[in-house]
Amino acid sequence: MTNPENNQGLRTWLEISRERLQHNYQVFRSLIAPNVLLASVTKSNAYGHSLVDFSREISELGVDCLLVDSILEGIRLRQVGLTKPILVLGYTLPSMVLDARDLRISLAVSNWEALYSLRQLSAKGLNIHLKFDTGMCRQGFFASDAPRVFDYVLTELPGVNIEGIFTHFAGAKNPAFPQGTQRQLDQFHGVLEEAKRRRIKAIRHAAASSGTIVFNDSHFDMVRIGIGLYGHWPSAEVKYAYGDKFQLQPILSWKTVITEIKIVLSGSRVGYDFTEVLERDTKIGILPVGYWHGYDRSLSSIGKVLVNGHRARVLGRVSMDMLIIDLTDVPSSQVGDEVVLIGESNGSQMSADEMAGLADTSSYEILTRLNPLIKRIYI
Repeated sequence: MTNPENNQGLRTWLEISRERLQHNYQVFRSLIAPNVLLASVTKSNAYGHSLVDFSREISELGVDCLLVDSILEGIRLRQVGLTKPILVLGYTLPSMVLDARDLRISLAVSNWEALYSLRQLSAKGLNIHLKFDTGMCRQGFFASDAPRVFDYVLTELPGVNIEGIFTHFAGAKNPAFPQGTQRQLDQFHGVLEEAKRRRIKAIRHAAASSGTIVFNDSHFDMVRIGIGLYGHWPSAEVKYAYGDKFQLQPILSWKTVITEIKIVLSGSRVGYDFTEVLERDTKIGILPVGYWHGYDRSLSSIGKVLVNGHRARVLGRVSMDMLIIDLTDVPSSQVGDEVVLIGESNGSQMSADEMAGLADTSSYEILTRLNPLIKRIYI
């Protein structure tokens, strides 16, 4: 990515590429039929990319719907003037239901208690998406309850509109084992048949990023794209199977600067708890980021960063607000140099996936745990 003209006086910041976002958006548009809606999953601060800024950018590209986790996220998007349809995927407290209705925010409803509360609220005019558990054992009515659910809404909730019917796949990220997802699809088709018998016309949706890529018959009326729009494959298995067909481009880079450099003698013990002993005279650099910013403590002594295109290892414990890195083999490094924690530098790359591998987690967690107070700069 190209640097902005300056880093606005920041010690650490995130750069997010509009060009790459547009590329990823077009990739997913190309995978679905023209009549299929494309919804952008912007929950959890847009996977670390800024709820408001990302939602604005993806709305300008033409996305059909924005998916958030909480009603508060939906309200925030309305407050800043976004008019796209919004669906709250997570639980909504009964006290917030009428606010959702008044702001034209649709709600996922996944259990009987939520349905009963809608009756008590007289929520006429509310749009709901009924979620069915077809095998993940998380949110959702059981598929076998579909007849009762539909009948209850139609008879006991006059004026409440069934805008959508959906489910979520538990194992679509491994194309080599499609059986579980196929069983979920079979159950979902049964749910949809019950809706059809009652002449319910609703948006049917099941597929997230991996489902959209792997299971063409799961697209229905809408797909829900999260990690793919941010330029990351939902799993290594999906990348292996489809990486030669199209490319996803990570849109986020995380950068900081070197704030201090010193030479430390061989035998010195580095950082909290003296967990690392230097085996040579070492040129160390101090970076003003730590686990408060989202650089996981599990990366102590194993994390890698890029300085002028060269890899530098994290030394000792990751602190709350600082890292120590080994600059011994980085030519001409000096205070003020830019350091790439996630992204590219002079032809080298440190991806969120690689960082996740070192931390024994997933790129989802790496991205969503980036501190929301870090400045996001769209370029």
